[in-house]
Amino acid sequence: MKKIYLDHNATTPVHPEVAEAMMPYFNDLYGNPSSVHSFGRETRKVVEDAREKVAGFLGAQHPAEIVFTSCGTESDNFAIKGIACTLNRKGDHIITSKTEHHAVLEVCHFLEKKMDYKVTYLPVDKYGIINPEDVKNAITDNTIIISIMHVNNETGVIQPIEEIGKIAKERKIVFHTDAVQSTGKMPIDVKKLGVDLLSASGHKFYAPKGVGIIYIKKGTRIFPLLHGGSHENRRRAGTENVAYIAGIAKACEIAQRDMKAEGERILKLREKLEKGILSKIKEVQINGHPEKRIFNTLNISFNYIEGEGILLSLDSEGIAASTGSACTSGVLEPSHVLSAMGVPAEKSQGSIRFSLGHQNTDEDIDRLLGVLPGIVERLRAMSPLWEDKIKSIKKI
Repeated sequence: MKKIYLDHNATTPVHPEVAEAMMPYFNDLYGNPSSVHSFGRETRKVVEDAREKVAGFLGAQHPAEIVFTSCGTESDNFAIKGIACTLNRKGDHIITSKTEHHAVLEVCHFLEKKMDYKVTYLPVDKYGIINPEDVKNAITDNTIIISIMHVNNETGVIQPIEEIGKIAKERKIVFHTDAVQSTGKMPIDVKKLGVDLLSASGHKFYAPKGVGIIYIKKGTRIFPLLHGGSHENRRRAGTENVAYIAGIAKACEIAQRDMKAEGERILKLREKLEKGILSKIKEVQINGHPEKRIFNTLNISFNYIEGEGILLSLDSEGIAASTGSACTSGVLEPSHVLSAMGVPAEKSQGSIRFSLGHQNTDEDIDRLLGVLPGIVERLRAMSPLWEDKIKSIKKI
């Protein structure tokens, strides 16, 4: 039985070309990039070439605006804590949203509880989208940073980052976006977005786990998260992970080459999946905007049953999906993202996220659509909520 992976928003497999690009730096070219001898000079060139490629991929004006990190979480922490420490004399107010990834929310909670910062958590509409006017109205004289994610990891909803960027620029406030779910999937131009800081993570677009990016616009003053040596232009201490940096640079090359064609192909698969579910299964609800959504993501609630049961049943069929963010797996509380969108707890707990990737095929979708209706029917037959629903229909 072929296994089918539909959880690409959690992580992606390393692309074969990426793996190949990384291999020389495990054994043959192993020098420390900070060393002055030939071994170090060889790997230093690899790091700087990678920085230039990533800068071009993101539309950065200068390669030095790219700093390599270990992951998206580190990049988010660096962005928010770094600005908070740098501008603490100017103000103590942070603006974010209720639907951010925990890598942003937990940083904000920390700054609130431990350092007395004030944080405004903006609401979203029923589709999960922020109103830029709410951002404008939330700004105070003490606001030092706005952090709004580009694409939501659970619903795939795309936020109006350009509009928010213009507001931030007008008020001269540092603007950060968590672009972990958009980098490598859709074109990104940091100048067009109007961001001062942008976070990305390699393993979300076919590079390995353990490498990330933070874009820091030239002129943005930011306090380092890690202290030690003078690595990464004194912005991130620690010996550079050369193999993984080469890997994420290669992943950027591949994304630039394949993004348009792959995006169109995967969108067709998602549309096929969505239409198939809506036609074969009753009492379902799409979570997120019908159009302002990344091409690979479908978050859907199956009413009257729990998503955990669907997930386990799919897994027994060799099909991997998710009930929400991988970082909160095992937690039975409703998704904070869906709750912020006004989705009732009982519907939120019946949600499944399907996130497609480059190895998925029409046959994968056909197989999923072949087993999913039976799984839902079986679980509903055991659900007291479904039984009550049937009784109420019969009375009518």
